[in-house]
Amino acid sequence: MSGTSRMVAQAAAETALTPVAASASSAERPDLGGAAATDHDDKTRWSSGFNDGESLTLDFGKSELISRVRIDWENAHASAYLLQVSDDNANWTTIKTVSDSQGGTEDITGLNGKGRYLRMQGVKRSSQYGYSMFEIQAFSGAPVPTTPTPPPAPGPADPGQPGVAIKPVAANSSPVENQGMSAAMTIDGKAATRWASKAEDGAWIEFDFGVKTQVGYMKLQWENAYGKQYELRVSDDGQNWTALRSVSNGRGGVEEFFNLGVNARFIRLQGVARATQYGYSLFEAEFKSPGSDNTVPPALTSAHPFPANGSAMSPLPAAAEPLETLQFSLPDGTLVTRFGARGLARHGRERGEEWNEIGEGPNETVDPATGLAVNKGPGNYLTFVPQYFKNRTWGVEIIDNSRVAGVTKPQLIVNQYTQTDFLSGGIAFFRAFDRPGVTGYGWMNPGELVDRSVAQCAPIAYPANGKLTNANGINGACTLLVKGYPGHGGIDANGMPNGKSVPGRALVAGDIIEVSPSFFSTKEAMAAKGDSGGIRYYSYEWVYVVGSGLKPWYGVQPRLNSVPLPEETLSGGQGSISYNYTDNGLFMFQQPHNNVGMQNMQRFVEGRRLVHTNFLSGEHNEGGNDRYLPAVGLQGQRYNQSACIACHVNNGRSPAPAALGQRLDSMSVRVASSGANGQQVPHPLYGTAVQMNAVSPTGSAQNWGMGARVASFETRSVKLADGTTVELRKPALAFEGPVPDAFSLRAAQPMIGTGLLEAIPEADILARAAQPADADGVKGTANFVFDPESGAVRLGRFGWKASKATLRHQSADALLLDMSVTSPVHPNRGCAFDPAGCATKGAQKGIIESDLKSITQYLALVGVPAQRSVSSGFPKGVAPIDEHRVDAQLVSAGGKLFTGMRCAACHTVQMKTGAGHLFAELRNQTIRPYTDMLLHDMGAGLADKFAEGQAKGNMWRTAPLWGIGYTDLVMGKEGKVGYLHDGRARNLTEAILWHGGEADKSRQRFEALSAQDREALLAFLKSL
Repeated sequence: MSGTSRMVAQAAAETALTPVAASASSAERPDLGGAAATDHDDKTRWSSGFNDGESLTLDFGKSELISRVRIDWENAHASAYLLQVSDDNANWTTIKTVSDSQGGTEDITGLNGKGRYLRMQGVKRSSQYGYSMFEIQAFSGAPVPTTPTPPPAPGPADPGQPGVAIKPVAANSSPVENQGMSAAMTIDGKAATRWASKAEDGAWIEFDFGVKTQVGYMKLQWENAYGKQYELRVSDDGQNWTALRSVSNGRGGVEEFFNLGVNARFIRLQGVARATQYGYSLFEAEFKSPGSDNTVPPALTSAHPFPANGSAMSPLPAAAEPLETLQFSLPDGTLVTRFGARGLARHGRERGEEWNEIGEGPNETVDPATGLAVNKGPGNYLTFVPQYFKNRTWGVEIIDNSRVAGVTKPQLIVNQYTQTDFLSGGIAFFRAFDRPGVTGYGWMNPGELVDRSVAQCAPIAYPANGKLTNANGINGACTLLVKGYPGHGGIDANGMPNGKSVPGRALVAGDIIEVSPSFFSTKEAMAAKGDSGGIRYYSYEWVYVVGSGLKPWYGVQPRLNSVPLPEETLSGGQGSISYNYTDNGLFMFQQPHNNVGMQNMQRFVEGRRLVHTNFLSGEHNEGGNDRYLPAVGLQGQRYNQSACIACHVNNGRSPAPAALGQRLDSMSVRVASSGANGQQVPHPLYGTAVQMNAVSPTGSAQNWGMGARVASFETRSVKLADGTTVELRKPALAFEGPVPDAFSLRAAQPMIGTGLLEAIPEADILARAAQPADADGVKGTANFVFDPESGAVRLGRFGWKASKATLRHQSADALLLDMSVTSPVHPNRGCAFDPAGCATKGAQKGIIESDLKSITQYLALVGVPAQRSVSSGFPKGVAPIDEHRVDAQLVSAGGKLFTGMRCAACHTVQMKTGAGHLFAELRNQTIRPYTDMLLHDMGAGLADKFAEGQAKGNMWRTAPLWGIGYTDLVMGKEGKVGYLHDGRARNLTEAILWHGGEADKSRQRFEALSAQDREALLAFLKSL
């Protein structure tokens, strides 16, 4: 086998066991019974009653050896449980005790049980609900361990010629459905005959070539009953097998396998999971010898260039003027504030449950029978409406004369700048905090139109930077005036009406005004723009402080009334994302800066469209959006994923490597070979990164044997000072192709705040690097890189090893290495193999300059959630949404511990951006990213062999911590969260315990904490 990492099986190779029945002690509903956990359908599940002692039992019909059990939990998992076996369903033997389950996918290996029955016996639930399990699968036999690569087989006789058809001399299988459907039917050349196995997950079929034979290609033609999961294995004697390929997402129909590199007598298809209730059914199997049409030849490679040091470094160019002005003052002191709005479906305090003051209306947030919080799902506020990038952003301008000398009755002049006709009015001011019935939404004042007789307003061109459209600020009949603070009802200390009236008054500097724009158009106006979508939209709710401008906000009593957030909570500066009261945590990493400009909002949504676009099909991953035709077919034949969002789930991290056999195509595996002089160069087969998926010219999926997956987990335990034991584990990788000399598994990092990090002056970062090592031995190191377009030496900022200088550089690298899409930065796919020859290889069709710029601008404009360290003002009896269950004292205590433990020696709390970025949103912002942007030695436990410039294998850029408390919510149901560069840490405690090297002493201080102090520190981190 051609230089491939294989897994060698013992005589009893691992096979999946098929239960004949599954029964549960209880089910929450009839459709959530035990059988749903064995149907191989990830949309169904077993859900028990709400008791700790519930159980699920599998009956295999006869006694079986059980060596491995895999469980896929829903969110409501067992935190403690037993795996037990029995031959009579009465007397049970425990073969595994799990005492600290993290949920998600659990793959429990090394079991030694025997019985007809297997039971998951719950001990303790992780939540108020029962146990909820998507799937449970048992296995029998020895797993195939990773072994050294055997000597490579000889290549094709003539690698320049296509492979030729070769035919097995025989085919055999496990028991069949009937004798008329034997294995031989798959090699008889007849399209109408087929092999059909018994209805067993562990069924198999094998092909015998008579002698050792080179095979480069295999094609399977499935009947409707196909394999959802299966392995291809090879053997010389039909007894001892090695794994060749692992398929975890079989789709049926025609499945092709290229680049097999086989030199063996037997090839076996070993079933793991069926796609239907029937057995496996295969019409035909075809094979070819290795050839130019099915085998990848090695490519010419050259090293990625890095400067030896930063002596020639030049800072990023500064822009004299920002792309768009956000705020400016006129000569007389009038303050002008401008910001962008986008169309939203609902309002900022509407969650999935109705909520009201006691006695004032329904309160669905609490179950009256149990007193437990109820979650009926999220609201629809931070989501993105269909066609959000098309005619659905607009600008708002507030002209405020409250600080003009001599003005005693200030007023606000409010203009809107839209892309199409809109109905007049449309902005509400001042939250109606005096009305008990105002919860999800409600305001006091719509402002005063300059001319109320005009019902429909025409678009007005966006204003020039630093100038008013008209000298008096009045753009026309549809301009709104806010002439004072409106009169309202009085309220008592509990926020309820006291029977008194508070008269209206003049505005004064410091008044807090909630501003809620909306955009209502007409079908005719939208049709004139070629738009047949919706015509009525709300937008964000902002807080405007008279005399100052926009401020991120949170809700206080009464009824989440809006007030500015304290400055110390503004992780992303004045553009920090306000608190979310709609349970839309899934979307918290997808919002623009709070103060995003009018035209920059349109730039933001256009960039988001590209990040959510499939570069093979051009389709948007959210329904109701136009296909983006310029993206169709830009992807190369071999790639990892087709859209940015497939790895950066909801702009957050990749799904973690959580299960044995998990394919790692939503992460990145960076690889290198050792050159003649010991320098690392891209791998001749993979390039700089493994491209795990492939597609034919007609769009059908192909398997080229470029996969990397989790082969095993290396585990160790750490005992904390209070006696708590924590298991640490890291994934070990298996490659379907050659094992590279060096490789590094990398998780996608959150996209939030990257523009702010790009705006930090180089001098500030380098000043920290110039400081001597502190008492703990902490000493940051800067990485330096060449600009791939100009050749200038720059400070590295982005990536796990700070090997990219700019968002443009980072975006172009991700497009090429993860999606196989070329760009003006990397015009040819060969750039991933031969950087030295990149410029001379010619250009292949790829993303155009304007679209690369759009992605880069989007990344710069994604905002950072404010720290959730202050409590919100939910009415008595209303359950807060989970992300706002804040113990402010505990968070404060944890923050002090964070500083006292010297975590901030690397995770620098506060920095300030410079004055030269192209976006005004990023200029002169005091931010709290919790990173120094420098490399640090993190110890042998986190080291790999992959080097990038100054960053050796044990060196990693300090990861920003802002937003880390939202990680689980942002991931949603797309996978299990993982922390650190390879996603190994299942929670923050594990992430801290992996810290070594320069972080040794801080980690030791963490290990010595009491349980109470540890809880406080984790509460602080989760507030970020």
